[in-house]
Amino acid sequence: MILCDAGVLLCLVDRTQPKHKAYQNVILQLASPLITTWSCLTEAMYLALHRGGWQMQKQLGQLLLSKLLTVYEVEEVDYSRLLMLMEQYRDRPMDLADATLVLAAEKTGYRQILTLDSDFLFYRIGDRDSFDVIQVQ
Repeated sequence: MILCDAGVLLCLVDRTQPKHKAYQNVILQLASPLITTWSCLTEAMYLALHRGGWQMQKQLGQLLLSKLLTVYEVEEVDYSRLLMLMEQYRDRPMDLADATLVLAAEKTGYRQILTLDSDFLFYRIGDRDSFDVIQVQ
């Protein structure tokens, strides 16, 4: 599984994004499905609504229905860790969506991530391991 943030999700469905085709091609070549969090999907849905309306939101939903995308469930016991991460990286600052992806990496062991966000070059999994950011040209 490969972690995926909101920016990439939007890029997959928004043809006006500069790297739309490049990300679509990468997704087709990957053997693994993508995993995201509800926070990231919510952010992407919000942006999709404002950029392309219901049709673009529907395309995001299709990623779930086609099982190309799955959602990591944040549990109540993880709330304090999310706040700790956001405090630790407050100088960047880290938003909730990014914190949930770091948490998902810590809980699942997945290190590969598709992101447009350079902050994932600085975030650490379990305060020690770096993310393997998949570069898309």
